[in-house]
This record gives sequence, structure tokens and C-alpha cells, in this order.
Amino acid sequence: MSLRNPWLIAGGCLSAAASFAHLGCIVQGPVWYRFFGAPEPLIRGVEQGDPTLHWMTAGIAAVLAIWSAYAFAGAGIIRRLPLMRTALVVISAVYLARGLLIVPVTFQPDPRPFDLWSSLIVLGYGLVYAIGTARAWPSLSRKESFA
Repeated sequence: MSLRNPWLIAGGCLSAAASFAHLGCIVQGPVWYRFFGAPEPLIRGVEQGDPTLHWMTAGIAAVLAIWSAYAFAGAGIIRRLPLMRTALVVISAVYLARGLLIVPVTFQPDPRPFDLWSSLIVLGYGLVYAIGTARAWPSLSRKESFA
């Protein structure tokens, strides 16, 4: 199979990896939550048996998995999904907006390294999705199914 859109394939892999990392936090617990920068009050809740952070993390993992599927569909690896153009534009915009939080973070008196790194990483995700979406744009309007 030839790669139709390596940018969206990379975006799908990145979102899938992020989804698995979130699931890893649920399985591994407080140590992983701390490593990935979850707020300490929520981590203490997990340590006391409160499932709220687990549910929030599972929701994020599910969204990231769906975003991965949209990237793979946009690349033509899996079948076409509903609202392809809209979804890929929104996903790109969300990643880019989250990534651009690096601007106010850098002006904080004592920014957390996690905030800086996570913003840079997510900004990279957004750029990959945006480039991939732009390159796939003509094929995203077609009605035929892929794969």
C-alpha cells in the first residue's frame, strides 16, 4: 500500500500514542499521573479511591482514539468517517490552540517544565494535523469510500 498522506498517518500515530499513554496512567496510577503532569489534588483523590481522574483520563483517551481514527481515515487507511473535513479542521484547531498556550505560559513568573513541554508537543501535533489536512483537502471532499 502506498502512503496517501504521511502527515495524517503520523498524526494518527501521535494521537494513538497519546491515547495509550492516557490509558497507561489509568493502569499504572499515581506514579504515571505525576510523571505526565496531572494536578496533585486529583492524584491524591486517586490515592484515596476517588475514580474521577480515571474517568476523566478515559474520556480523554477515547477522544484521542477517535482523533486518531479520523487521521487514518483522512489518509485513506481506513474507511471514510462522517464530517471528515470538519473533524480534521476542528482537531487541528484544538491541538494548535492548546499548543499556543505556550505563549502565556512563558510569561508566568515560574512556569512548570511540564506546561512548556506539553504545549510544544501538542503544538507539533497540531502542525502535523494541519499540514496533513491541507494536503488531503481535495480528496476529503470526495464521496467515495477509502480502503
